[in-house]
Amino acid sequence: MQLPDDIPSRPMTFDQTPTGMRRFQTQLAATGVPPAQTLVVMEATGSYWMTLATTLHAAGYAIAVINPAQAHAFAKALLKRVKTDPIDAHTLTRLAALLQPAAWEPPPAVYHELVQRLGQRDDLMHVRQQFKNQLHALVQQPVVVASVRTRLENLITTLTDEIATLEAEIAPALAQEATWAAAAERLQSIPGVGLLTASWLIALTLNFTLCPSADAAAAYAGLPPNAYRSGTSVQKRACIGHTGNRRLRTALYLATLSGTQHNPILSPMYARLRAAGKPMKVARCAVARKLIRIAWAVVTKEHDVDPTGHRAGLPMVAGNA
Repeated sequence: MQLPDDIPSRPMTFDQTPTGMRRFQTQLAATGVPPAQTLVVMEATGSYWMTLATTLHAAGYAIAVINPAQAHAFAKALLKRVKTDPIDAHTLTRLAALLQPAAWEPPPAVYHELVQRLGQRDDLMHVRQQFKNQLHALVQQPVVVASVRTRLENLITTLTDEIATLEAEIAPALAQEATWAAAAERLQSIPGVGLLTASWLIALTLNFTLCPSADAAAAYAGLPPNAYRSGTSVQKRACIGHTGNRRLRTALYLATLSGTQHNPILSPMYARLRAAGKPMKVARCAVARKLIRIAWAVVTKEHDVDPTGHRAGLPMVAGNA
């Protein structure tokens, strides 16, 4: 297939506001092409694309959302040396014509209910740890100003209360969608997986609808090791790299801290890898990869996990680690 380099292109700009988006829709309508036959391609960069994609989807347009890394790699493959907004837009057009990306669907309302709360909890946890570090450093001083110490202690207490409030809101938020709530219950039958981890897994994979297989779920989290070999001279050690959903990978990795102690499947696996000389992080990444495969099977096959780890017929341990 020849790349459509001669696609007619007319760059235009609009504000990321309701007025700007209406103006953009007016310009799209002026082309005379029905919305259902118009594909709008955009990169998932920043925090603005979601509103635009949702607005256009509600208006009946077909939407494709491209991973920025894919768009960047495609531009490099075309030997693009100049980067401007018009050139980027034309490159996305060529990418869509060649690769025919899948249509994007807006996530359900429960996704926003969960992700915003979970994200804010992460932020508050980070800020609280900063204040704790400051308090620790403060009390090492030969002279400690009482009001400064009290202020830090009050801030830490306030943040702790807010974090507890957010955590209490997670279960009611999940309850808004029965299938997501049921999936969370099943995930919590996995030793080492609590409500917060289950919520991250469900939200970031849209209840695993983004992952057609266990291998796809592991790849979505960026956990499979990437080989780097060529002939006999290039033999680099395989590593997980920086692809995949970083927050999902973090949730799985943290879950292994408990899973390697209490999970009847993960604990022996971790011990075996460590005994074989694998570094701790390598072993934990392998365990995290196994964990998301188990999570995928538990949700998609609608089975709880047997506490013994040997439930007959449950395909949760199928495949390689």
